[in-house]
Amino acid sequence: MQKKILLLGSGELGKEVVIALQRLGQHVIAVDSYPNAPAMQVADGFEVINMLDGAALDAIVAKHQPDLIVPEIEAIRTERFYDYEQQGIQVVPSAKAANFTMNRKAIRDLAAKEVGVRTADYRYATTLEEFQAAVQTVGLPCVTKPLMSSSGKGQSVIKTEADIEKAWQYAIEGSRGDLKEVIVEAFVKFDYEITLLTVTQKNGETLFCAPIGHRQERGDYQESWQPMPMKAEHLEEAQQMAKDVTAALGGAGIWGVEFFITEEGAYFSELSPRPHDTGMVTLAQTQNLSEFELHARAILGLPIPQIELRSNGASAVVLADRESDHAPDFDGLNDVLSVPGTDVRIFGKPTTRPYRRMAVVLTYGPESAAELTEKAKTLVSKIAIRYKG
Repeated sequence: MQKKILLLGSGELGKEVVIALQRLGQHVIAVDSYPNAPAMQVADGFEVINMLDGAALDAIVAKHQPDLIVPEIEAIRTERFYDYEQQGIQVVPSAKAANFTMNRKAIRDLAAKEVGVRTADYRYATTLEEFQAAVQTVGLPCVTKPLMSSSGKGQSVIKTEADIEKAWQYAIEGSRGDLKEVIVEAFVKFDYEITLLTVTQKNGETLFCAPIGHRQERGDYQESWQPMPMKAEHLEEAQQMAKDVTAALGGAGIWGVEFFITEEGAYFSELSPRPHDTGMVTLAQTQNLSEFELHARAILGLPIPQIELRSNGASAVVLADRESDHAPDFDGLNDVLSVPGTDVRIFGKPTTRPYRRMAVVLTYGPESAAELTEKAKTLVSKIAIRYKG
Protein backbone atom coordinates (compact mmCIF):
# COMPACT_ATOMS: atom_id res chain seq x y z
CA MET A 1 0.00 0.00 0.00
CA GLN A 2 1.39 3.40 -0.96
CA LYS A 3 2.04 5.78 1.93
CA LYS A 4 2.73 9.50 1.92
CA ILE A 5 6.07 10.23 3.57
CA LEU A 6 7.35 13.61 4.73
CA LEU A 7 11.17 13.65 4.64
CA LEU A 8 12.58 16.36 6.91
CA GLY A 9 16.06 17.11 5.58
CA SER A 10 16.99 16.66 1.94
CA GLY A 11 20.75 16.18 1.67
CA GLU A 12 22.66 13.34 0.03
CA LEU A 13 21.53 10.76 2.57
CA GLY A 14 17.93 11.83 2.19
CA LYS A 15 18.25 11.56 -1.58
CA GLU A 16 19.16 7.88 -1.32
CA VAL A 17 16.31 7.31 1.14
CA VAL A 18 13.85 8.82 -1.36
CA ILE A 19 15.14 6.54 -4.13
CA ALA A 20 14.86 3.47 -1.89
CA LEU A 21 11.31 4.39 -0.83
CA GLN A 22 10.16 5.11 -4.37
CA ARG A 23 11.44 1.72 -5.51
CA LEU A 24 8.96 0.31 -3.01
CA GLY A 25 6.13 2.39 -4.47
CA GLN A 26 6.01 5.18 -1.89
CA HIS A 27 5.16 8.90 -2.32
CA VAL A 28 7.77 11.23 -0.76
CA ILE A 29 7.65 14.98 -0.06
CA ALA A 30 11.18 16.33 0.59
CA VAL A 31 11.60 19.28 2.97
CA ASP A 32 14.62 21.49 3.62
CA SER A 33 15.59 25.09 4.28
CA TYR A 34 16.86 25.74 0.74
CA PRO A 35 15.50 24.95 -2.73
CA ASN A 36 16.85 22.29 -5.08
CA ALA A 37 18.36 20.25 -2.27
CA PRO A 38 19.56 16.80 -3.40
CA ALA A 39 16.51 14.83 -2.20
CA MET A 40 14.13 17.37 -3.73
CA GLN A 41 15.57 16.53 -7.15
CA VAL A 42 14.13 13.00 -7.01
CA ALA A 43 11.13 13.38 -4.67
CA ASP A 44 7.46 13.50 -5.70
CA GLY A 45 7.15 16.99 -4.22
CA PHE A 46 9.04 19.41 -2.00
CA GLU A 47 8.67 22.22 0.52
CA VAL A 48 11.16 24.89 1.60
CA ILE A 49 10.75 25.94 5.24
CA ASN A 50 12.75 26.62 8.38
CA MET A 51 12.19 23.40 10.29
CA LEU A 52 13.09 25.15 13.56
CA ASP A 53 9.92 27.20 13.10
CA GLY A 54 7.32 25.08 14.87
CA ALA A 55 4.38 26.86 13.26
CA ALA A 56 5.83 26.34 9.77
CA LEU A 57 6.42 22.67 10.54
CA ASP A 58 2.86 22.26 11.82
CA ALA A 59 1.53 23.91 8.67
CA ILE A 60 3.42 21.53 6.37
CA VAL A 61 2.22 18.49 8.32
CA ALA A 62 -1.36 19.77 8.21
CA LYS A 63 -1.09 20.47 4.48
CA HIS A 64 0.24 17.06 3.46
CA GLN A 65 -1.28 14.80 6.14
CA PRO A 66 1.58 12.27 5.86
CA ASP A 67 1.45 8.69 7.03
CA LEU A 68 5.12 8.83 8.08
CA ILE A 69 7.52 11.59 9.09
CA VAL A 70 11.17 10.73 8.45
CA PRO A 71 13.68 13.16 10.02
CA GLU A 72 17.08 13.27 8.30
CA ILE A 73 18.77 16.23 10.02
CA GLU A 74 19.18 17.61 13.56
CA ALA A 75 17.82 21.15 13.17
CA ILE A 76 14.13 20.37 13.57
CA ARG A 77 11.62 21.38 16.25
CA THR A 78 11.52 17.76 17.35
CA GLU A 79 9.29 18.29 20.39
CA ARG A 80 6.43 18.67 17.88
CA PHE A 81 6.88 15.01 16.98
CA TYR A 82 5.02 13.87 20.11
CA ASP A 83 1.91 15.74 18.90
CA TYR A 84 2.23 14.20 15.45
CA GLU A 85 2.36 10.72 16.97
CA GLN A 86 -0.78 11.53 18.94
CA GLN A 87 -2.41 12.42 15.61
CA GLY A 88 -1.66 8.90 14.37
CA ILE A 89 1.37 9.77 12.23
CA GLN A 90 4.32 7.36 12.39
CA VAL A 91 7.48 9.28 13.36
CA VAL A 92 10.70 7.47 12.39
CA PRO A 93 12.01 5.71 14.33
CA SER A 94 9.80 7.21 17.09
CA ALA A 95 9.06 10.64 18.52
CA LYS A 96 11.13 9.83 21.60
CA ALA A 97 14.07 8.58 19.54
CA ALA A 98 14.05 11.57 17.19
CA ASN A 99 13.70 14.03 20.06
CA PHE A 100 16.44 12.45 22.18
CA THR A 101 19.01 11.80 19.47
CA MET A 102 18.83 15.26 17.91
CA ASN A 103 20.39 16.48 21.17
CA ARG A 104 23.69 15.04 22.40
CA LYS A 105 22.76 15.80 26.02
CA ALA A 106 19.60 13.74 25.98
CA ILE A 107 21.10 10.74 24.23
CA ARG A 108 24.31 10.74 26.28
CA ASP A 109 22.43 10.90 29.56
CA LEU A 110 20.08 8.13 28.43
CA ALA A 111 22.97 5.90 27.36
CA ALA A 112 25.19 6.53 30.38
CA LYS A 113 22.64 6.94 33.19
CA GLU A 114 19.48 5.09 32.14
CA VAL A 115 20.88 2.25 30.03
CA GLY A 116 24.27 2.15 31.75
CA VAL A 117 26.58 1.60 28.79
CA ARG A 118 30.26 2.58 28.96
CA THR A 119 30.98 6.16 27.84
CA ALA A 120 33.74 8.72 28.29
CA ASP A 121 33.47 11.03 31.31
CA TYR A 122 31.59 14.17 30.26
CA ARG A 123 30.20 17.54 31.41
CA TYR A 124 27.99 20.24 29.88
CA ALA A 125 28.44 24.00 29.62
CA THR A 126 26.33 26.99 28.58
CA THR A 127 28.85 29.72 29.44
CA LEU A 128 32.60 30.16 29.00
CA GLU A 129 33.04 29.91 32.77
CA GLU A 130 31.15 26.60 32.92
CA PHE A 131 33.14 25.42 29.93
CA GLN A 132 36.47 26.20 31.62
CA ALA A 133 35.33 24.36 34.76
CA ALA A 134 34.19 21.36 32.70
CA VAL A 135 37.57 21.14 30.97
CA GLN A 136 39.32 21.20 34.34
CA THR A 137 37.06 18.41 35.63
CA VAL A 138 37.45 15.96 32.73
CA GLY A 139 41.12 16.86 32.16
CA LEU A 140 43.31 17.44 29.12
CA PRO A 141 43.24 16.42 26.37
CA CYS A 142 39.48 16.47 25.89
CA VAL A 143 36.92 16.78 23.10
CA THR A 144 34.20 19.41 22.83
CA LYS A 145 31.12 19.52 20.57
CA PRO A 146 27.89 21.50 20.36
CA LEU A 147 24.89 19.60 21.72
CA MET A 148 23.22 20.09 18.34
CA SER A 149 25.34 20.06 15.18
CA SER A 150 26.07 17.95 12.12
CA SER A 151 29.03 16.85 9.98
CA GLY A 152 31.51 17.66 12.74
CA LYS A 153 30.74 21.38 12.86
CA GLY A 154 31.96 22.93 16.09
CA GLN A 155 33.91 19.85 17.21
CA SER A 156 37.52 20.16 18.33
CA VAL A 157 40.17 18.60 20.58
CA ILE A 158 41.49 20.72 23.43
CA LYS A 159 45.14 19.86 24.02
CA THR A 160 46.38 22.82 26.10
CA GLU A 161 44.96 25.63 28.24
CA ALA A 162 45.54 28.00 25.33
CA ASP A 163 42.99 26.08 23.23
CA ILE A 164 40.07 26.48 25.64
CA GLU A 165 38.57 29.84 24.67
CA LYS A 166 39.02 29.20 20.94
CA ALA A 167 37.33 25.80 21.27
CA TRP A 168 34.41 27.38 23.12
CA GLN A 169 33.87 29.98 20.39
CA TYR A 170 34.14 27.33 17.66
CA ALA A 171 31.61 25.08 19.41
CA ILE A 172 29.08 27.89 19.83
CA GLU A 173 29.52 29.02 16.22
CA GLY A 174 29.03 25.43 15.04
CA SER A 175 25.79 24.93 16.98
CA ARG A 176 22.71 24.25 14.87
CA GLY A 177 19.34 25.59 15.85
CA ASP A 178 18.78 27.74 18.91
CA LEU A 179 20.49 25.45 21.41
CA LYS A 180 23.73 27.05 22.63
CA GLU A 181 25.18 24.40 24.90
CA VAL A 182 28.23 22.17 24.50
CA ILE A 183 29.47 18.84 25.81
CA VAL A 184 33.03 18.35 27.05
CA GLU A 185 34.27 14.75 26.95
CA ALA A 186 37.36 13.13 28.36
CA PHE A 187 39.60 11.95 25.54
CA VAL A 188 39.34 8.19 25.07
CA LYS A 189 42.61 6.60 23.96
CA PHE A 190 40.99 4.41 21.34
CA ASP A 191 42.57 2.11 18.81
CA TYR A 192 39.93 2.90 16.18
CA GLU A 193 36.32 4.05 15.70
CA ILE A 194 33.43 2.17 14.18
CA THR A 195 29.90 2.81 13.02
CA LEU A 196 27.62 -0.11 13.81
CA LEU A 197 24.56 0.17 11.58
CA THR A 198 21.74 -1.29 13.65
CA VAL A 199 18.30 -2.14 12.23
CA THR A 200 15.30 -2.30 14.53
CA GLN A 201 12.19 -3.86 13.03
CA LYS A 202 8.49 -3.64 13.80
CA ASN A 203 8.50 -7.34 14.66
CA GLY A 204 10.91 -6.60 17.51
CA GLU A 205 13.96 -8.17 15.86
CA THR A 206 17.29 -6.30 15.75
CA LEU A 207 19.84 -6.87 12.99
CA PHE A 208 23.39 -5.57 12.55
CA CYS A 209 25.49 -4.72 9.52
CA ALA A 210 29.17 -5.63 9.49
CA PRO A 211 31.11 -2.93 11.37
CA ILE A 212 32.29 0.11 9.40
CA GLY A 213 35.63 1.76 10.10
CA HIS A 214 36.14 5.43 9.35
CA ARG A 215 38.60 8.30 9.52
CA GLN A 216 37.62 11.84 10.46
CA GLU A 217 39.01 15.32 9.92
CA ARG A 218 37.44 18.42 11.48
CA GLY A 219 34.90 16.05 13.02
CA ASP A 220 33.63 14.93 9.62
CA TYR A 221 34.26 11.59 7.95
CA GLN A 222 36.74 11.40 5.09
CA GLU A 223 36.88 7.68 4.33
CA SER A 224 34.93 4.66 5.51
CA TRP A 225 35.42 0.96 4.91
CA GLN A 226 33.53 -2.26 5.52
CA PRO A 227 34.15 -4.58 7.22
CA MET A 228 36.34 -3.20 9.98
CA PRO A 229 38.46 -6.08 11.34
CA MET A 230 37.96 -6.35 15.09
CA LYS A 231 37.92 -8.83 17.94
CA ALA A 232 34.73 -10.86 18.16
CA GLU A 233 34.23 -10.03 21.84
CA HIS A 234 34.48 -6.27 21.17
CA LEU A 235 31.97 -6.53 18.34
CA GLU A 236 29.56 -8.53 20.51
CA GLU A 237 29.88 -5.93 23.26
CA ALA A 238 29.15 -3.09 20.82
CA GLN A 239 26.17 -4.97 19.40
CA GLN A 240 24.70 -5.48 22.86
CA MET A 241 25.18 -1.80 23.70
CA ALA A 242 23.54 -0.75 20.42
CA LYS A 243 20.63 -3.11 21.04
CA ASP A 244 20.11 -1.80 24.58
CA VAL A 245 20.21 1.89 23.63
CA THR A 246 17.94 1.53 20.58
CA ALA A 247 15.48 -0.55 22.61
CA ALA A 248 15.29 2.24 25.20
CA LEU A 249 14.40 4.71 22.45
CA GLY A 250 11.97 2.52 20.55
CA GLY A 251 10.72 2.42 16.99
CA ALA A 252 11.76 0.94 13.66
CA GLY A 253 14.50 2.03 11.27
CA ILE A 254 18.24 2.07 10.84
CA TRP A 255 20.54 3.66 13.42
CA GLY A 256 24.15 4.74 13.03
CA VAL A 257 25.69 3.86 16.41
CA GLU A 258 29.26 5.07 16.86
CA PHE A 259 31.80 3.47 19.18
CA PHE A 260 35.39 3.98 20.24
CA ILE A 261 37.17 0.63 20.45
CA THR A 262 39.95 0.36 23.04
CA GLU A 263 41.99 -2.48 24.47
CA GLU A 264 39.39 -2.91 27.20
CA GLY A 265 36.43 -2.89 24.81
CA ALA A 266 33.78 -0.60 23.31
CA TYR A 267 32.84 2.90 24.45
CA PHE A 268 29.50 4.28 23.28
CA SER A 269 30.06 7.61 21.50
CA GLU A 270 27.04 8.82 19.54
CA LEU A 271 23.88 7.64 17.83
CA SER A 272 21.91 8.84 14.79
CA PRO A 273 18.35 7.53 14.23
CA ARG A 274 18.77 7.40 10.45
CA PRO A 275 21.24 6.34 7.76
CA HIS A 276 24.79 7.41 8.61
CA ASP A 277 27.24 9.26 6.37
CA THR A 278 29.93 6.61 6.92
CA GLY A 279 27.34 4.06 5.81
CA MET A 280 27.52 5.36 2.25
CA VAL A 281 30.09 2.59 1.85
CA THR A 282 27.10 0.21 1.65
CA LEU A 283 26.37 1.76 -1.77
CA ALA A 284 29.55 -0.01 -2.89
CA GLN A 285 27.72 -3.34 -3.16
CA THR A 286 29.14 -4.52 0.15
CA GLN A 287 25.77 -5.83 1.35
CA ASN A 288 22.68 -7.43 -0.14
CA LEU A 289 20.79 -4.28 0.93
CA SER A 290 22.29 -0.80 1.35
CA GLU A 291 21.66 1.14 4.56
CA PHE A 292 19.03 3.16 2.68
CA GLU A 293 17.17 0.08 1.48
CA LEU A 294 17.30 -1.34 5.01
CA HIS A 295 15.89 1.91 6.40
CA ALA A 296 13.07 1.94 3.84
CA ARG A 297 12.07 -1.66 4.59
CA ALA A 298 12.25 -1.21 8.35
CA ILE A 299 10.12 1.94 8.51
CA LEU A 300 7.52 0.44 6.20
CA GLY A 301 7.37 -2.77 8.23
CA LEU A 302 8.57 -4.90 5.32
CA PRO A 303 10.58 -8.06 6.12
CA ILE A 304 14.38 -8.13 6.23
CA PRO A 305 15.24 -11.83 6.44
CA GLN A 306 18.98 -11.20 6.82
CA ILE A 307 21.83 -8.80 6.14
CA GLU A 308 24.62 -10.40 4.13
CA LEU A 309 28.14 -9.04 3.71
CA ARG A 310 28.91 -9.74 0.06
CA SER A 311 32.10 -7.80 -0.64
CA ASN A 312 34.74 -5.62 0.94
CA GLY A 313 34.27 -1.96 0.14
CA ALA A 314 35.35 1.61 0.86
CA SER A 315 34.21 5.18 0.33
CA ALA A 316 36.10 8.47 0.14
CA VAL A 317 34.54 11.93 -0.03
CA VAL A 318 35.03 14.65 -2.62
CA LEU A 319 35.14 18.05 -0.90
CA ALA A 320 34.69 21.56 -2.25
CA ASP A 321 37.44 24.04 -1.49
CA ARG A 322 35.70 27.35 -2.17
CA GLU A 323 32.37 29.12 -2.03
CA SER A 324 30.10 29.36 -5.05
CA ASP A 325 26.39 30.03 -5.56
CA HIS A 326 26.29 27.70 -8.57
CA ALA A 327 26.24 23.93 -8.90
CA PRO A 328 29.69 22.80 -10.09
CA ASP A 329 30.79 20.38 -12.79
CA PHE A 330 33.10 17.44 -12.14
CA ASP A 331 36.10 16.53 -14.26
CA GLY A 332 37.98 13.22 -14.14
CA LEU A 333 35.00 10.86 -14.03
CA ASN A 334 36.33 8.91 -17.04
CA ASP A 335 39.59 8.26 -15.22
CA VAL A 336 37.78 7.02 -12.12
CA LEU A 337 35.07 4.92 -13.73
CA SER A 338 37.49 3.19 -16.11
CA VAL A 339 38.95 1.41 -13.06
CA PRO A 340 37.15 -1.91 -12.30
CA GLY A 341 35.28 -2.11 -9.02
CA THR A 342 34.55 1.61 -8.72
CA ASP A 343 31.54 3.89 -8.66
CA VAL A 344 30.80 7.57 -8.00
CA ARG A 345 27.82 9.33 -6.45
CA ILE A 346 27.54 13.06 -7.23
CA PHE A 347 25.10 14.55 -4.75
CA GLY A 348 23.75 17.44 -6.83
CA LYS A 349 24.17 20.16 -4.20
CA PRO A 350 23.30 23.55 -5.73
CA THR A 351 26.08 25.54 -4.02
CA THR A 352 29.56 24.95 -2.63
CA ARG A 353 31.60 26.10 0.36
CA PRO A 354 34.97 25.01 1.74
CA TYR A 355 34.93 21.39 2.97
CA ARG A 356 31.35 20.81 1.80
CA ARG A 357 30.82 17.19 0.80
CA MET A 358 29.90 17.14 -2.90
CA ALA A 359 30.39 13.53 -4.00
CA VAL A 360 31.73 10.18 -2.89
CA VAL A 361 33.96 7.63 -4.63
CA LEU A 362 33.14 3.98 -3.95
CA THR A 363 35.41 0.96 -4.38
CA TYR A 364 34.65 -2.73 -3.91
CA GLY A 365 36.14 -6.12 -4.61
CA PRO A 366 38.25 -8.94 -3.17
CA GLU A 367 41.05 -6.64 -1.99
CA SER A 368 41.30 -5.89 1.72
CA ALA A 369 39.28 -3.00 3.13
CA ALA A 370 42.55 -1.13 3.73
CA GLU A 371 43.62 -1.57 0.10
CA LEU A 372 40.21 -0.49 -1.15
CA THR A 373 40.35 2.62 1.05
CA GLU A 374 43.70 3.66 -0.40
CA LYS A 375 42.31 2.99 -3.88
CA ALA A 376 39.31 5.24 -3.17
CA LYS A 377 41.55 8.03 -1.85
CA THR A 378 43.72 7.84 -4.95
CA LEU A 379 40.69 8.01 -7.22
CA VAL A 380 39.32 11.02 -5.37
CA SER A 381 42.50 12.89 -6.29
CA LYS A 382 41.61 12.37 -9.97
CA ILE A 383 38.32 14.25 -9.61
CA ALA A 384 38.46 18.02 -10.06
CA ILE A 385 35.53 20.28 -9.16
CA ARG A 386 34.99 22.93 -11.83
CA TYR A 387 33.33 25.93 -10.28
CA LYS A 388 30.97 28.30 -12.09
CA GLY A 389 30.38 31.98 -11.57
